[in-house]
Amino acid sequence: MLETIVGQINSVVWGPLMLGLILGAGLWLTVGLRFLPIRKLGFGFRQLLKGEGQRDDGDISPFSALMTSLSATIGTGNIAGVATAIGIGGPGALFWMWCTALVGMATKYAEAVLAVEYRETDDLGRKVGGPMYYIKSGLGQRWLWLGTLFAIFGMLAGFGIGNTVQASEVARVLASSFDIPELVSGGVMAVLVGVVLLGGIKSIARVASSLVPVMAVTYLLGCSVVLVVHIGEIPQALGLIVVSAFTSTAAEGGFAGAAVMVAIRMGVARGIFSNEAGLGSAPIAHAAAKTDSPVRQGSIAMLGTFIDTLIICTLTGLTLIVTNVWTGTEQGAAMTASAFASVVPIWGDKFVAVVLALFAFTTIIGWSYYGERCAEFLFGTKVIVPYRILWTLAVFVGAVKGLGIAWLIADTLNAMMAIPNLIALVLLSPVVFRLTREWFADQET
Repeated sequence: MLETIVGQINSVVWGPLMLGLILGAGLWLTVGLRFLPIRKLGFGFRQLLKGEGQRDDGDISPFSALMTSLSATIGTGNIAGVATAIGIGGPGALFWMWCTALVGMATKYAEAVLAVEYRETDDLGRKVGGPMYYIKSGLGQRWLWLGTLFAIFGMLAGFGIGNTVQASEVARVLASSFDIPELVSGGVMAVLVGVVLLGGIKSIARVASSLVPVMAVTYLLGCSVVLVVHIGEIPQALGLIVVSAFTSTAAEGGFAGAAVMVAIRMGVARGIFSNEAGLGSAPIAHAAAKTDSPVRQGSIAMLGTFIDTLIICTLTGLTLIVTNVWTGTEQGAAMTASAFASVVPIWGDKFVAVVLALFAFTTIIGWSYYGERCAEFLFGTKVIVPYRILWTLAVFVGAVKGLGIAWLIADTLNAMMAIPNLIALVLLSPVVFRLTREWFADQET
């Protein structure tokens, strides 16, 4: 009964209106910025390296801010989420994930620019920011209700997208690959998360900066092994992705077939679930960066979407398609594990299990910071310790209680977060365009 109700709500919030709002806002920002994310991609990477060692206002380095953001975005969405999108929507879903990412780079850029421009200093002396702050300060007090809505949805969404969904997927895959009981994996995850959260954003950033680059490169190397073995199928797979994006995908094997609208909905929904562009979560991390310019940090922030979707999700999707596991009966992470196992039977599925566990762990600690800042906006700094305790307990509950309808709830809450943020981004887009224009003009003089 509950699953039916949530499913109906989900179909509404992720309907044509939401898809149009996400893609429309991203396209508006892309055009308004004169395709800056594409033109200045190399510039963003240079600023990332150049930003290290800065002593500007903020709590963490620009690199650490990006790694904290990526720790929250590189998670089960890159492994299980891509598989779910292709398993339900067909290969064409990956094409729509690409489209979401291309315009999402502009969205992520704008989010970070506004987050730094309107960030504040809290009672503990830390830099805090994000959609709730740029809605309050950028749009004025009469829009405070919109910022409050975002904070409420963000605080609640964290327990789905950034906590129980991640913990549940880890517990399930570790149980199937290594016979580790859910009680054990859940307990270990909860303890590790609790230890990291004790140190706040600096501890989270330190762990993210150490783990994210290593785990991302390791996973990409694993995908490369599969793709090298099937290198002859890659051109055909790319053609199938494009064709399936505009034509219905016929039933094949265990795949039930999918209409174009299903491919679009799954691609956009899972794309947002993975890279979080438009969700409003990443700018909360970027607001804490040591930077002297909103534009500089925005240029770094947009790299997150590029790395998450256009690199990692793409390699996952190609791996699933060239091995043809997407036509089988497996779903989620099991489908990705099957793809690796088809090439390296001895350790393929175990490799995916280990990588997924690391991805999910970093997502849990990254999202803890997002949810905590949303809770602080609503209730003040006194809520921080209780929130961290509740967050840690939720990790254990998510692991032992199973996935259930968590994916549906997470998708719904994603949409509820995105709506206030996207409205604010469109209304504040003139500020983003002006700051960008002025900053680059100053660099040229």
